[in-house]
Amino acid sequence: MPYVTIPESPLVPGRKPVRLYYREYGQGPPLVFLHGGWGYEIFPFDRQVEAFAGRFHIVIPDRSGYGRSGRIDALPSDFHHRAATETESLLDALGLERPILWGHSDGAVIAALLGLRAPERFFGIIFEAFHFYRVKPGSREFFSGGPDGLGERVRATLAREHGEDYWRELLLLGGRAWLAIAAEGRHPKDDLYGGRLGELKVPAMFLHGSRDPRTEPDELDAVRRALPQATLNVLESAGHSPHSENGSAEECNHLAGEFL
Repeated sequence: MPYVTIPESPLVPGRKPVRLYYREYGQGPPLVFLHGGWGYEIFPFDRQVEAFAGRFHIVIPDRSGYGRSGRIDALPSDFHHRAATETESLLDALGLERPILWGHSDGAVIAALLGLRAPERFFGIIFEAFHFYRVKPGSREFFSGGPDGLGERVRATLAREHGEDYWRELLLLGGRAWLAIAAEGRHPKDDLYGGRLGELKVPAMFLHGSRDPRTEPDELDAVRRALPQATLNVLESAGHSPHSENGSAEECNHLAGEFL
């Protein structure tokens, strides 16, 4: 199994060094997928690997706390920033120069922070199921709810990836972190990027499901205003994971292929 070792990670303070698991496919320019807050297996990138491994060197890491990487004890409200720092270290350790990032959900937030930090480092970014607002009234119940209300298939997948003794705690940590992010907002329309998303210089494209339950009613309009130079594709009838849903994966790959 491929692991990479980095000196440290702010996601696991006090642990040195840190081992991170990653999946690797294909050859060519680097294309790095950043998973969302439930990990890789629940919303897998299998169809993207099949579509693009012939053209790209695909790397899909597990962040600290997920899958085969080490577990975490806490997830503070600045976890996206901490994850961006960890991802920078992973890219350094793997020697990936000017990769394209494809971030899903929390991974899309992390990709945006990386692009704002060092635009010269990335060739392009695909944002999927993007989060813009800090405060998400429509998702408060979701973030506050316990994981045991999930369906059997979802629970089994999460347990298989993260461990039967750990997956519930991981989801609770994520929900609490998002509630803390909202509590720290000074205004209902505060964004996760300190008003800086419009400064993004990296070529970018958005993929977003029209039925994404984690999206506020005017959130995509706010994204368009903040970053008008980027292409925003709304996939009709798709939910929170267009790349892995049967009704939208093919269109998702077509749009991504044109951008790539």
